[in-house]
Amino acid sequence: MANVVEHKLVKDPRLAARRSTVFYKYLMAATGLIMIGYLLLHMYGNLKVFEGQEKYDAYGEYLRTILEPILPRGGLLYIIRFVLLASVLLHAYAAVKLTQRDRAAAGRVGGAGSSRYESKQNRRGVQRSYASFTLRWGGVVIALFIVYHLLHLSANNTFSPGGASQSSYVRLVNGFEIWWVVVGYTVALIAIAFHLRHGIWSAATTLGANTSPARRRALNLSATVLALVISIGFLVPPYSVLFGLVD
Repeated sequence: MANVVEHKLVKDPRLAARRSTVFYKYLMAATGLIMIGYLLLHMYGNLKVFEGQEKYDAYGEYLRTILEPILPRGGLLYIIRFVLLASVLLHAYAAVKLTQRDRAAAGRVGGAGSSRYESKQNRRGVQRSYASFTLRWGGVVIALFIVYHLLHLSANNTFSPGGASQSSYVRLVNGFEIWWVVVGYTVALIAIAFHLRHGIWSAATTLGANTSPARRRALNLSATVLALVISIGFLVPPYSVLFGLVD
């Protein structure tokens, strides 16, 4: 049976490519870039809260009417959400597969019970660097944050901390007037910042950008700046509401 499987892989190089570690790394990089694009656009939308209720709600209404009548009302938003959800699931799937392969490889190096990577911080013998820990658990936090944020701003009667309203602006302000909502939001954004910092660097490296010391320095700086821009951009509205700068 094993020979049959190996023969299939040889006969169909596309199948072998889809099962390769490189494929999963490219899948993580591509889906990660999609999510970064979404975060940047959504951050831009959130910052419109400083233009006041009328313009903020008008922006939300505009998003629901894009490409009408080609698409039904809100059609583009549902497409975006579907692509985002698919990206999150594929990103998580690729992460799980790569983690399994890392652990399997660590076990094969020294046979059963290999302790090649064992250290005081890691008794199980599987490499667990600060970056890898941040990427794995940061990814979970990002997924939960996306779900929470979409429910907060889109599902009026399902989840509305501070009270339901037909106005997206009012829902946002009511929610961020609650201190524990802002604290939870802050914790999530800190986790997201670390995840983005390492994720951007990893994705760019996978796509071939990390080819020299000079590019590595530029990549490190770019990853840090972009992670800070996104996290701070998302945190400005809630703290502005909490401290009365937006009402």
